Amino acid sequence: MEIIVDITKEIEGYEDVVPEKIESYIKEIIAKEYPPEDRPLYISLLLTDNETIHEINKNYRNKDSATDVISFAYNEDEENDGFYEVLGDIIISLEKVKEQSFDYGHSYDREFYYVLTHGILHLLGYDHIEEEDKEEMRKKEEEILEVYGYRR
Repeated sequence: MEIIVDITKEIEGYEDVVPEKIESYIKEIIAKEYPPEDRPLYISLLLTDNETIHEINKNYRNKDSATDVISFAYNEDEENDGFYEVLGDIIISLEKVKEQSFDYGHSYDREFYYVLTHGILHLLGYDHIEEEDKEEMRKKEEEILEVYGYRR
């Protein structure tokens, strides 16, 4: 299955955020967790700042605050008969990830890959509204992070 990952970084700094490493991580998780498709699978990732994610959160989710990650899954209720199977978009505030890494006492890499994994799992249909679903999602997040060595 061909997986196309479109990464846009619109924030200066954060040189330790390496698009090739992120792309590889996303592709590996999707390949393991998503049923194979007959056509290329497309996912986009926007790496941004608190101001931009705040606007997105406010406009699309009616939440007037910055957040770490927002996912927009396109395969949930739409029939897509185009060339690509569009899985969805993930938006991450690198500023918020940095803040949270300090707040939670994690390395920046651990916090970034936790947030990214969380976003990917949302695109794959996981959610955390109900307690049972939250437990399932958290377990899957930790399983994936453990494989890649991103421990608490």
